Amino acid sequence: MRSPLIPVLLIQLGIVAFAHAQSAQPSFDVSSVRPSQHEVGPDYNNQITWSPDGFTGRNVTLKRLIADAWHCQLDQILGPPWISRNEYDISARMPEGTSREHVALMLRSLLSDRFHLRVHSETRPMRMYELTTSPKGPNIHPTAPGTAANPAPGFHFHGDMRQFADFLAVQFSIPAATNSNVPVRAGGPQIPVLDKTGLKGIYDFSLDSRPELGTDGFTAWKRALENQLGLKIESRKSDVEMVVVDDALKMPTQN
Repeated sequence: MRSPLIPVLLIQLGIVAFAHAQSAQPSFDVSSVRPSQHEVGPDYNNQITWSPDGFTGRNVTLKRLIADAWHCQLDQILGPPWISRNEYDISARMPEGTSREHVALMLRSLLSDRFHLRVHSETRPMRMYELTTSPKGPNIHPTAPGTAANPAPGFHFHGDMRQFADFLAVQFSIPAATNSNVPVRAGGPQIPVLDKTGLKGIYDFSLDSRPELGTDGFTAWKRALENQLGLKIESRKSDVEMVVVDDALKMPTQN
């Protein structure tokens, strides 16, 4: 799965490249995009599966695809409400070993071709979180290429740090538990988490962060991140680069 935050400067550079060099962008060998026959809603949509030679998405929204193409989080994308509501099924194939940077460019080409997507960038002040390494350094190390996921008890994660930042943004939206017998769910406003760790590669680890009565998700995760992973999370208010949708088709063009 790719989901995934990188420094906001890269978003701006990516938008410039998208606007001025679309013809030079690589494209998928084969791709299919269709409206989903049965929409499942925000609790179950955006199911994306990556493989070495491509990816498939079931009930994915245009907003989710834009986030993957521009390496940003959902709250950094502005546009009409339907881009986070309408769902599509997508399948794309590419040469095995294609770099993640080229995959993002291929996805931008696909969105331009099939949705006639046009975007621009804006900078807006907003609250955000910065994910960095602790002063003692991280306690995690990248896995070797091709290493399979190795789940262990607790929250298991497999992916890069941008994807982990996306994961944390969802976790931080979970409100404090008030009843130990009633599970709490994500549903509050998601605040962008920017990856400032500088850590490259794919990581595979498990993290023990259990809900605590009267403790919000951010506080519990902040403690677990530093104690178990050697990472820090800090709240900031800063200018954040936004991807703004100028125009897009609700019905993608034919495959």
